[in-house]
Amino acid sequence: MPHTGPADEPDKRTLRRENLAARNRLTADDVRESGEALAARALGMPEVAGARAVAAYVSVGAEPGTLALLDALRARGVRVLLPALLADNDLDWGEYAGTGSLARVRHGGRMDLFEPAGTRLGPDAVTEADVVLLPGVAVDGRGLRLGRGGGSYDRVLARLERSGARPALLVLLYDREVVARVPAEPHDRPVDAVVTPSGVRRFR
Repeated sequence: MPHTGPADEPDKRTLRRENLAARNRLTADDVRESGEALAARALGMPEVAGARAVAAYVSVGAEPGTLALLDALRARGVRVLLPALLADNDLDWGEYAGTGSLARVRHGGRMDLFEPAGTRLGPDAVTEADVVLLPGVAVDGRGLRLGRGGGSYDRVLARLERSGARPALLVLLYDREVVARVPAEPHDRPVDAVVTPSGVRRFR
């Protein structure tokens, strides 16, 4: 993928590879403790505290943990929507009803994902969310997010824009993944805030 920013900007692929390699050096305890801290930080945000529906995802491997947050939201009576990857890389959605409602799914040669096992609600269900949690591997001072490169969440963001929905867009990361600059492309949209174990940083 060509990048069009200044020459000193790291290429997206390089930054993604470096950050994923750093995640893979974390221990299971690191991931669990970070997930608990992320849940506490996110739950303290007014937009999360007041949300009736949150579109989220189940973290896998050494991704910043989401399960503690999903369970806390559900305990508060929040409707939690989780994605199911479609063949064309778009996302369908289903409701989270606890860890027993998750199915482990392998898509081609990629890592296994945990997806909602129940009724599919359609790709437009995300437009009903008050908060959307976006996975990522980095975010910069402009709020521009570097994803895993599949493009699924670019489609989600485009769908939200077309529908006129204005949920709070949050990305959950480790502290070191907030970087000076992420290579940007014209279609990239900034998030509203990044949540890390040590705090929340807002961009707009």
